[in-house]
This record gives sequence, C-alpha cells and structure tokens, in this order.
Amino acid sequence: MSDGPADRAGANAPASALAIRPAEVALLASVFIVAACGLVYELAAGTLASYLLGDSILQFSTVIGTYLFAMGVGSWLSRYLERQLVAQFLRIELLVGLIGGLMPAALFALQSLATPSFRFALYALVLAVGILVGLEIPLVMRILKRHAGGAHGGLKTLVSQVLTFDYLGALAVSIAFPLLFVPQLGLIRTGAFFGLMNAGVAVWALWLFRGELRGLAAHVVAAGLTIAALLTAFAGADLVTSWAEDRFYADRVIYSETSAYQRVVVTSSPAGVRLFLNGNLQFHSRDEYRYHEALVHPALAAQGAPRRVLVLGGGDGMAVREVLKYASVERVTLVELDPHMTTLFSTAPLLRGLNGDALRSPKVTIVNADAFAWLEQHDEMFDAIVVDFPDPTNFSIGKLYTRTFYELVEQHLSASGYAVVQTTSPLIARKSFWTVAATIEAAGLTTAPYHAHVPSFGEWGFIVASRRPFRLPQTLPPALRFVTVAGLPALFDFPPDMARVPAEVNRLSNQVLVQTFEDEWGKVQR
Repeated sequence: MSDGPADRAGANAPASALAIRPAEVALLASVFIVAACGLVYELAAGTLASYLLGDSILQFSTVIGTYLFAMGVGSWLSRYLERQLVAQFLRIELLVGLIGGLMPAALFALQSLATPSFRFALYALVLAVGILVGLEIPLVMRILKRHAGGAHGGLKTLVSQVLTFDYLGALAVSIAFPLLFVPQLGLIRTGAFFGLMNAGVAVWALWLFRGELRGLAAHVVAAGLTIAALLTAFAGADLVTSWAEDRFYADRVIYSETSAYQRVVVTSSPAGVRLFLNGNLQFHSRDEYRYHEALVHPALAAQGAPRRVLVLGGGDGMAVREVLKYASVERVTLVELDPHMTTLFSTAPLLRGLNGDALRSPKVTIVNADAFAWLEQHDEMFDAIVVDFPDPTNFSIGKLYTRTFYELVEQHLSASGYAVVQTTSPLIARKSFWTVAATIEAAGLTTAPYHAHVPSFGEWGFIVASRRPFRLPQTLPPALRFVTVAGLPALFDFPPDMARVPAEVNRLSNQVLVQTFEDEWGKVQR
C-alpha cells in the first residue's frame, strides 16, 4: 500500500521543515513524563489497596483493571474535546497532578478514620485519575499533529514517536517505583512528587503556548495553587503518615518504613510491642513466645543435638532466639529477604531486648536474599530447618509454599534432620493448612502436623517434615514458658473441626494455595 499524501509530503519536505521545533520536543518529553506519572498513580493505588485492605492478588488486580478501563473511557471521551486543545491539556495536567498526587495521602487518611466509604473512595479516585490519564495522550497527539503539520513522516511517524516515549516512561518508572521512590520517599511523597511533575508539564506548556492561550492569568493562578497543594503534601508527608498509622494501628507507632518489599510498622502500648508487615500482624510481645516456642522446639528437640540450623524468614530474630537455646548449635544461618527487618531487629534496643540479641550472636550468619533462590544456589546440609514465612497472601509468597520449594528444603535436610513450617490456622483456614501438608508430602517428606493456641492469632498450625518418622521428644531446653514434654501430645491431637480434609498439592504452575487462603480468610474478614 502506498504512503498517503501527508507521508509523501513529509518525505519530500526540505531539511529546514524537518527541523524539530522546541514545542514538539517539549510535547514529546511531556509524553514521557505523563506516562511515568500515570503508571505511578496506578502502582500507588494497587500498593495502597494491598497495604490497607490486605496483601491480596484481588486488590491489585481489581485496581489495575479499573484503572485501565478508566483510561479507555478517557481516550474515548477525548473525541469530544475539539476547541482550545492546549488549554484543555493544561487543565487535565493540573487535575491529574492534583488528584493523583494527593491520592495516597487521602487514602491513608480515610483508612485511618475506619470509614466504610474507603473502598468507594479508592475506586472513585482510581476511576478519576484513569479517565484523566486516558485523555492526555490523544490530546498530545492532536496538538503535535497541529504544530508539526505534514513534516516528519506524517501520522504514522507521529504515532510511533508518541508511543515510543509513552512506553519508555512506563519502563523507567516501573523499575524506579519499587527500587528507588517508595523506599526513599514513601508512598505519600512519591505521589506528591509525581503530581508536581504533572504540574511541571502544565507550567511548561503554559510557557510554550502563552501566546495562544486565553485567560492566561487564570491558568497561572491554577498552576500556582496546584503546586502549592502538592508541595504542602510533600513537606507534610511524615505528619500525615504518623497521624494515619497511629489511628489505624490504635497503638503508638514507634517505627515505620517502606522497604522495597513491604511496609514495616512496629507499635507500642502498655500491653506490649506489635510488628505488622503490610498491615498484617506478625507478633505481639505478650504472647509471641507461645508461637516461637511451638514453632522451634518440637522439631529441634526431636532431632536431639542439632549443630547446623537454617532459618528461612523470621527476620525479627525470635525463632533464632529459640534455636540458640540448644547448646549443641554451632551455626545458625538466617535467610531473610528484607534487610530492613534484620537491621531493625539487630539495632533497635527495644527489639533487641525482645529477641535476646539473637541476631548479634557470633553463631548467627545473616543472609539477605530470596530463600527460594538461595536454596537453589547453595548445597549446604542442615540438621534442622525452620521455615517462618508470612502467610501465602500473594504469588510471590505463595511460591515458598509449593512442592518445588519443599523439594529444595528436602535437598538441604540431613538424613536425621527435621524441618518445621508455620502453616496458618487449621481452624480458620482448614483447607489451606492441609494443602500445605499435602504439598510437603508430595515433595517426598513425611509430615507431623500440630497446632498451638496463640491468643493474638487464635489456633495456629505447624508441620514437622522429615525423611524419618517423627517421635515426640522426651526432653526440652530449660525455662520454656509454654511448651512442655507433658503437653506435647495435645499439640499433635486434632479435634474434628480441624481434622484433615482432602486438599490439592500447591505447585508453582497453579498456586492453588493462594486462592484457597484468600477465600478462607476472606470469609472471616467479611
């Protein structure tokens, strides 16, 4: 098919006509910024939904789906914008910068008030930002076409240029968002920063097209007010976060930080210290000893005299504290993904007191790495392996509950060794619990499931895995507060409401556990 008249005109245009005009450069650069900002708002909304509503595939998927739908609506609506395109573009940039930039702060504030309208506000804001972002690119293309005329290869070249800059902006921010912006700035400042970038594009366009804009003073005032609001949000981000988290967690927040992997919050009250990861309670100091004693001692005491112990997860050091109660232990390797966790619990005096300075023991080696990858890359054998991961609320964690992962655990377990896995609640998430048991057995290990009551969590489950049959230990370390030799048989006895049910093996290819877990715990939260 031959090129159209515009393309032939562009091909035959003199060199002077092909020179790139400053306005076109500015508009193409704005496409890069617009794409980056739009993706940030999408990622921020999905991240906030998972933080505040539970770390869930459902939250992220529905937010992204809603956002993309809204962008489509915005693109469709752009056909009705026919006059004063530059002025329309200016207004849209200021609106998307203001709404998108302030969205994280607004959502944090709404959630802290425990208002039932939070979900409505979340999706209303996502729809609003998505529609505005969907309007941006069609307007830029029309403005570029008007200013470029027939030069530069016509429509096909124009579309190619715009989409290239659009995708490059998306690529840049998709890498920088989790690795740079959120860890360094936090979600509220990240939103405000990119809102300021949208406002900057508006100011840039205001300067470039000042000669053809009506009501120039009004545009200047609008831009100034938008920038002032975003700068206020950026400067006051810590105050907003502290206020919102103090209300959300009820207790006083003594530490909060967003790492590349999760939101870490530690609270304190007269009742004790609590750790939250992505809004989910990990321990309460008043009863964490019940959980960690139940997690560690049945397996390690049954082994007899463990010398080399591997702890996967458990960056708070509580499980390591229990492991170090065995005089036979010579070396403990702790593999924890998030360096923020191990740094916090090895430096903060209050938290060091909780784990008994376990992470500073000369016997302990801390490795900050993904446990799955670490097991694949190393061939060390261990007498005991303690697996203490968060619950399987998403695929990234769910892979650590798959048959493939437990096969890697089996390869690092000595012939006489025992592994133990924390396995959610067999009462609330009964099928999830027995899915883990079936998955461990599919990896070629025998299982000995048990449970313990931890007041902060309710009835909680664990599974011992090994190559040899499990026998209850006859001795335990001294001065334990919960686990006793006489009480061990009761932990391994399951009443009818927690008894085994048929369950599918959790594989990397299906990750059925994630959906099962979401369904079971979702019924409790509704």
